[in-house]
Amino acid sequence: MQPGEDVRVTFAAWALQHNIEAAGVVSAVGSLTHAHLRYANRADGIVTTADLEVCSLTGTVSRHGMHLHLSVADRDGRMLGGHMLDGCLVRTTLELLIQEIADVTMVRTKDERTGYDELDPRPLKP
Repeated sequence: MQPGEDVRVTFAAWALQHNIEAAGVVSAVGSLTHAHLRYANRADGIVTTADLEVCSLTGTVSRHGMHLHLSVADRDGRMLGGHMLDGCLVRTTLELLIQEIADVTMVRTKDERTGYDELDPRPLKP
């Protein structure tokens, strides 16, 4: 990804364009200027603006939805991490390695216990 791109928005568009049914993030290397993260048991997100190094990006990706967690470090090595929201903007570059999973579709189904759309992997019908 290039400077200024919104990681989730760009990633979601890519998954739709390439008809990705199921994939996982294997590796991510790059930097951000904005990190919009939702921390555990919070309804809202917090935006951090700084020169941030991506230390980890992990999760599931599908044209049906994504669930991504991000860890970043600031210039002093302080770490932040949480649920990645829209508004994480690339600083210099973001190199992603994605592994597609064959014969599976990863849909998201509302879970009454959690209140969230949770991962619901299903066999991909031929």
